[in-house]
Amino acid sequence: MPYKIAFISLGCAKNLVNTEQMMALCRRAGHVVTGEPKGADVAVLNTCGFIESAKSEAIDNILELAELKRAGQLKKLLVAGCLSQRYPDDIRAELPEVDGLLGTGSYTDVVSAVEALMAGERPEYFSDIHHTYEDGERLVTTPPYTAYLKIAEGCSNGCAFCIIPKLRGRYRSRSMGSLLAEAKKLSDSGVRELIVIAQDITRYGLDLEEKTSLARLVKELCRLDFRWIRLHYLYPEAITDELIQVIASEPRVLHYLDIPIQHCNDGILKAMRRRNTRAELEALFRRLRSAMPDVVLRTSLICGLPGEGEAEFEELCEFLREQRLQRVGVFQFSPEEGTLAAAMENQVDSETAGRRVELVVDLQSRIMDEYNEKRLGTVMEVLCEGFDSEAGCYAGRTYADSVDIDGRVLFTAAGPVPAGMFVNVRITGVSDGDLTGEIEE
Repeated sequence: MPYKIAFISLGCAKNLVNTEQMMALCRRAGHVVTGEPKGADVAVLNTCGFIESAKSEAIDNILELAELKRAGQLKKLLVAGCLSQRYPDDIRAELPEVDGLLGTGSYTDVVSAVEALMAGERPEYFSDIHHTYEDGERLVTTPPYTAYLKIAEGCSNGCAFCIIPKLRGRYRSRSMGSLLAEAKKLSDSGVRELIVIAQDITRYGLDLEEKTSLARLVKELCRLDFRWIRLHYLYPEAITDELIQVIASEPRVLHYLDIPIQHCNDGILKAMRRRNTRAELEALFRRLRSAMPDVVLRTSLICGLPGEGEAEFEELCEFLREQRLQRVGVFQFSPEEGTLAAAMENQVDSETAGRRVELVVDLQSRIMDEYNEKRLGTVMEVLCEGFDSEAGCYAGRTYADSVDIDGRVLFTAAGPVPAGMFVNVRITGVSDGDLTGEIEE
């Protein structure tokens, strides 16, 4: 008997890909797949459990779905993903509304779990997180012009603040053949922007028996009919000259690079178990800017790691003022249970760490405003994402804006502009961090 199964995906794009794989498995088994839990037989909540805010969001979603169950508008609740993997005992003890659990090694067991739930059982599947199946079919949920390609799972970097290796297993690349077959299918379906993702894409292929590299994969992806290929996340110490040359020379690869550095102070970087020094980061940014003068650099930073005093924090601010990185995400250190950093001495109190985050956000917003002002009067290629009725005009993104992360371009046009179309927009203004403009006929 077919069941109606609702999927809700929290957290990162990598998690979304797993949700899309589970949706495809359920549909192939004859079930009805929806994004609306109200009236469903089973809601599958794919969770993030990376930091405190993600855990809170997951628990809030569980409680909302529990309300639907109480009201008779949902029969069963299956919780999957990182929260299940990390806190199965806590979920069993404190969230009796949850009817079943899937760990991060068990996404492919979703059909069995759903059918067991509907048979009155309480299934729990926790397979080996180091040997997951990543090549399956997906039910792509992003707009038809944009899709993710997850090229690897897990992480072996062992950063002191991060729990991901314990939740997702060691780094393992997918085969070049499986990736190119999936990418071809996406290209043939009309996807124009391919976003290449993994916890660390720069180490792609180094773990395979038949060694390959991200540079080689990107070259092959450029043979397909994508307009834009976007790369997320590149670890600084593994960016090779060959990779820089490929990115600089292939017109389909966007000069937008997301390189999480986390800090710039040598002592803090060492405590984080990162593999760079400040001098090496500065040298890398020089190489990238020399090869691609129009490169937009995005990074993520952590404020308040144990041992970060005022001097280390001021050095970080000085680094940002010097480097003028156009895109920065900043996070307050979260002492995650089971990580090395949680047990370190010299913990920074939460109030101080929070104040530092605010100071970096203020500093960075000025740098971003400066970048936007330099765009005024230029003509930029924009991927239209449709008409924004609230703004009363069209909205889209340039190469400098990744989906759901960065700003947008709000623009006017004389005639209709379909979502997924590339248009040239003359930038005429800035509004709350977004650019504004009009189509250049």
